[in-house]
Amino acid sequence: MAKIKVAIAGVGNCAAFLLQCIEYYRGRKELEIPGVLYVNLGGYHISDIEPVAAFDVDSQKVGKDLAEVLNHPLINTEKIAELPRYGVEIQKGPVLDGIGNYLGKFVSIDTSKNVADVAKVLQESGAEVLLNYLPVGSYEASRFYADVALKAGCAFVNCIPEFIASDKDWARKFEEKKLPIIGDDVKGQLGASILSRTLVKLFADRGGKLERMYQLNYGGNTDFINLLEHSRLKFKKISKTETIQSQLIKRLPDDAIHIGPSDYVPWLKSRKVAHIRMEGKTFGDIPIIIDARLDVEDKSVSAGVIIDAIRCAKLAMERGIGGQLLSPSAYFMKMPPQQYPDPVAKQMLEEFIRGERER
Repeated sequence: MAKIKVAIAGVGNCAAFLLQCIEYYRGRKELEIPGVLYVNLGGYHISDIEPVAAFDVDSQKVGKDLAEVLNHPLINTEKIAELPRYGVEIQKGPVLDGIGNYLGKFVSIDTSKNVADVAKVLQESGAEVLLNYLPVGSYEASRFYADVALKAGCAFVNCIPEFIASDKDWARKFEEKKLPIIGDDVKGQLGASILSRTLVKLFADRGGKLERMYQLNYGGNTDFINLLEHSRLKFKKISKTETIQSQLIKRLPDDAIHIGPSDYVPWLKSRKVAHIRMEGKTFGDIPIIIDARLDVEDKSVSAGVIIDAIRCAKLAMERGIGGQLLSPSAYFMKMPPQQYPDPVAKQMLEEFIRGERER
């Protein structure tokens, strides 16, 4: 079986854990692996994913082999595997708006003028799928990488809350090039968003009335440093709120729902803690309150989903399908082009994998 050649824009904790997972499961033959729907998806194993190009702007990453990312002082995700020397140099991409004011206090931006010709690097490396792992709030930078994916002939998996796959104009561009796009904003395997969606759907399915709720998150990785800058939160809050509102029969008023990152706690490292509170009414107008607390390795619940998204993008490339991949996006992402209940999205995804559903 051929490899799936992947390029990464933004080599942070998410990328570091993803790369470790590829090595962790290399050669293993389990019939079930936590966090992925299929050990073998469309004929591709997890270890068939091969990194061939990477881009960042951090002076402590640029120019180094991709494997060295685990040595970076801000990479604090769990260590589950050693990375082999890939022979893939992390190249400098354009900074644009990729580093905000808060994150800029922790990251030393490479000052050399040797900015890579990203489209050329993608073409020469043979990259088939480009992952957008840039910091939240990278509006211009995300669109730069979406554009170079089009120029280089790559599928695009948008892991962050910049609305590209869900934008009709961008979707049309990828469809015209017959290149698939999956997005936007990864919905973790068992993260705060999927837990909140499930509890909200339970209210709706069991006839309860949800009146108000909040989901407050805090953690200790660079995501939470970056999200201290409220100006970078706009699309993140929309994405996290809409993925929950979409499961309600009647939307909650804006002042009755609060979803979003709350604070940076360094000693939590890459763990995320989410506090979820829901208040409503049951039969007889009797109050009901649900309080839930989730404590999870943030990048673990993301990586398995992206492993599956990469393999779905590859299947679409093989089948000549371009544009929005509606089924994978609905199951894997918080802000897909079209929202579906999760059981419906899963069925659609399985039909897509079997080739029974085009998108």
